[in-house]
Amino acid sequence: MSILTKLRCITLDVTGTLIAYKGELGDYYCMAAKAAGQQCPDYKRVHEGFKLAYTEMAKKHPCFGFAEKIPNILWWKTCVRNSFVQAGYEYDDETFEKIFRRIYATFGSSAPYSIFPDAIPFLRWLRERGVTVGLVSNAEYRYRDVILPALGLNQGSEWDFGVFSGLEGVEKPDPRIYEIALKKAGNVAPEEVLHIGDSLRKDYLPARSVGMHALLLDRFKTADAVDWRKSGATVLPDLIATKEWLTSENLKCSDL
Repeated sequence: MSILTKLRCITLDVTGTLIAYKGELGDYYCMAAKAAGQQCPDYKRVHEGFKLAYTEMAKKHPCFGFAEKIPNILWWKTCVRNSFVQAGYEYDDETFEKIFRRIYATFGSSAPYSIFPDAIPFLRWLRERGVTVGLVSNAEYRYRDVILPALGLNQGSEWDFGVFSGLEGVEKPDPRIYEIALKKAGNVAPEEVLHIGDSLRKDYLPARSVGMHALLLDRFKTADAVDWRKSGATVLPDLIATKEWLTSENLKCSDL
């Protein structure tokens, strides 16, 4: 019997697993500044500034300010302003407001994202076989309400339930986010669930720590995949290979 017959639920990470960013974040920030009549910033500096600003915001106000009930737009406004400041760019309030509104609108739409061509067929294939499909993502509400539907990833046809850090107040790699997923799946036993992601630290290890099976996708041929395999993780190139793996008669759950 194949591994698929042993599973009642499969959960998946979103970014890097089902969808990807198009281009560089710094490009979008640069375009927003140009649209506000400013000279185009150095996109690499802005990208590095964003990483610093986001890390700081996530540490001070985790899960997009969930516990403090910080409005989503205010959390991002602080993060975006600090991104520019870290990169060496400061704007007056009126100019920054124009820049921020464009950035916030852009990243609240499907424009900066692309969906992997194997994503929708794989999710529908699972649901057609009676497997419950869940999404587990460190993302805020716009992923669920706007971005995923705009990309054709709709609750009810491609996925059954979602666990989004900005809505739950828990984020990966905290194992509790996977415990929430098990409850939303209908209190399914963890050994009947497989999680698919692209991070050893955020996906594989915490999912395994609560008793779930897990595997990793190496869509971008990352150097980290060598260490993933050394750690004992199952690593596959895409969801087409995952489908073949799940239906193979020569594998068993102990191979996970």
